[in-house]
Amino acid sequence: MKKIVRERKFLSLNRGGRIVNRLPHLLVMVGVIVIVIAPSAGATDTPARPMKVDDYFRFCDVGDPQISPDGKWVAYTISTTDLEKESSQTRIWMSPIDGGDAVPMTAKGKSAWRPRWSPDGRYLAFLSAAKEGKTQVWTLFRKGGDSQQLTDILQGVRSYEWSPDSARMVLVLKDPRPEDVEAKKSGKKKKMTKPPWVIDRLQFKSDYVGYLDRLRTHLYVFDVKSKTTTQITSGDYDDTEPVWSPDGRMIAFTSNRTAEPDSNYNTDIWVVAADNPDKGRTLIQVTSDPGPDSAPAWSPDSSKIAHRSAPDTAAMLYATRHLAVTPAGGGSSRILTRELDRNIYSPRFSADGRSIFFVLEDSAESRLVRIPAKGGDHEVLIGGESSVDRYVKGPKGLIAALVSRPHLPAEIFLLKDSDLQQLTHVNAELLAGLRLGEVEHVQFPSGDGTEIEGFIIKPPGFDSNFRYPVVLKIHGGPQSQYDHSFSYEGQIFAAAGYVVVMPNPRGSTGYGQDFCMATWQDLEGIAYEDVMAAVDDVIARGYGDPDRLGVCGWSYGGELTNHVITRTDRFKGACTGASTFIYISNYGHDQYQRWWEFELGLPWENREMWEEMEPFNRVENITTPTLILCGEKDWNVPVINSEQLYMALKRLGRITELVVYPGEFHGIGTPSYVKDKYTRYLDWFAKYVKGKGTEAEE
Repeated sequence: MKKIVRERKFLSLNRGGRIVNRLPHLLVMVGVIVIVIAPSAGATDTPARPMKVDDYFRFCDVGDPQISPDGKWVAYTISTTDLEKESSQTRIWMSPIDGGDAVPMTAKGKSAWRPRWSPDGRYLAFLSAAKEGKTQVWTLFRKGGDSQQLTDILQGVRSYEWSPDSARMVLVLKDPRPEDVEAKKSGKKKKMTKPPWVIDRLQFKSDYVGYLDRLRTHLYVFDVKSKTTTQITSGDYDDTEPVWSPDGRMIAFTSNRTAEPDSNYNTDIWVVAADNPDKGRTLIQVTSDPGPDSAPAWSPDSSKIAHRSAPDTAAMLYATRHLAVTPAGGGSSRILTRELDRNIYSPRFSADGRSIFFVLEDSAESRLVRIPAKGGDHEVLIGGESSVDRYVKGPKGLIAALVSRPHLPAEIFLLKDSDLQQLTHVNAELLAGLRLGEVEHVQFPSGDGTEIEGFIIKPPGFDSNFRYPVVLKIHGGPQSQYDHSFSYEGQIFAAAGYVVVMPNPRGSTGYGQDFCMATWQDLEGIAYEDVMAAVDDVIARGYGDPDRLGVCGWSYGGELTNHVITRTDRFKGACTGASTFIYISNYGHDQYQRWWEFELGLPWENREMWEEMEPFNRVENITTPTLILCGEKDWNVPVINSEQLYMALKRLGRITELVVYPGEFHGIGTPSYVKDKYTRYLDWFAKYVKGKGTEAEE
């Protein structure tokens, strides 16, 4: 059975920034800053070698650290991939904070994820699905024994959180299908032809899900002892991100409860009583800003809620996500990071309520910081040449964070006072046997003098006297950024002998709202200038051969790749993945009707703007040999775009090839398809950029 491989952070992001990661600012270039980040050395008896495609499947993904209430252990997940079996698996492990061997908490053969300690420290809960069954909450008794299935929910459990007294859980459940409810009542499951989809929603489809119905996601309180479940929210809305108040009386959550939720991005923070008897008809609306509010976090006294807020509705998805604090009973929100003008993530109050922790995205960094709860300057706790993906607070000021660096895939680090120590070394043995490319963090001016930031990855054994072929690697989003995290894709290109250029052009996050909004109603123009400046910069440094240039990207990265090759013939080879090509054909076909309408207007009312930006209208300019890749079932950026690009190039007599991965969505997950994708990249560039045979032939 084909399974989906968990996407790693360093893989491409989707076109609309659904996995939004970073931000930008406009600066005039005064000088060039270069920071050289050398590979870390590891002790091994085997000579280190350059990375190969198959090494992707040898890396393990570490995630979701959780500190035990007594501060003695950290539970976390490790995800692995089996190329031969076409499968992936996630297991839960536990490491002692004071040092010692890691202990596997779940067995091989069945995935388990989302570990959460009960506040009393007696149990470690997690999500898992029995063979061919639904996802349920399971528990492990702290002192030993086999795991026990705690819930038996017909439709399965999407997420959960313990109550402060460990007696209850809040469950996130999607409404059950009527036919499943009927089958459970009768004890018989009828065999029937799949019914037709009946569509009546404005937002009617979603990648990985398909056509959308009126079955919604709501909150339920589960009593651990009696195993009874009480629904506490309802309605034609989706309710997510539940968080218990410290006193255990209330639950905060995120929901868009406007008259037509499918027409806007206006989520708010709401509060419902944990013992609510009317399925959530009685609620407290905490925030009322017209923009999206999310990620609620209670103050220790249950009086306030910290959260993310983007009040600038005109900027839509380009708007900076600020840190805000609002009274739990509702009222005016106080934005604490307005002057900072950077995206924030995962706000959490300190134990004494005097400060708030959060992840700050800033200029190719992702830092863990702290700010006074009343506002003021922020203090960096984990920063520098690293990327903090997530963190959790423990007793006595202890913090466990998932940290990645240019030569280190994400591992768990512990922060105590100001001392940061690495706890896990899951990929150490693999890394010790690999020769990674040196990474440079660079800044350079674009054509109008605006400072652009990015990274250059050099081939292992880089020789400054030699000019290497170049791969311009464009990130997705566009609301995202390259940062100091490990890039498998960048390293595999470098290992194949390319200098890899990874810029953060305008439209990227990490540099302020103005920088991000520079591509508003101009999805390619200014960004094209920025990525070409990155190519000129690597050539000016003497690293790159101007006659051997390649370009690639996935999602928005593929879209910008399409624009690049319609505007210049400098590139000898291009690989464009899951990319947009004819904008107007996506309206009503992809999942972004809100995005298109906000930015470009209705296509029949503003046709000229739609047409002006489409790379299709300059397709005759393309002379670059172009490899086109996509997933068959992608409803994020549907396959029609890749098919239309391929057909146009084929009819023009250009060198092109279309690769469609069966059953795949926006992100390619089947292990053999992932290998195929990277192998095709390398072979295409070897043939057309290097001017040689395939990499396999070399």
